[in-house]
Amino acid sequence: SQTLDKEGKVKHGSRPHVGGCCRKKCLLLNDVVLITATLHTGFSRRAKAFEMILVGRFLEGIGAGRTPPYSMLM
Repeated sequence: SQTLDKEGKVKHGSRPHVGGCCRKKCLLLNDVVLITATLHTGFSRRAKAFEMILVGRFLEGIGAGRTPPYSMLM
């Protein structure tokens, strides 16, 4: 449901401000998930725990699924 407002900008739904303010926070949250996954995978050898690799790979999969395709264009 896209409409144009008075200035000619595209307005998405009933709350157009949500798309602008939450995109940055969502990308930052995704970065936190990926950093946590990297730390789990990196420290798994030192801790000698194979389970940490599994947790790291699981979090990397979540992070890869949460990365929106338009973030690659920025």
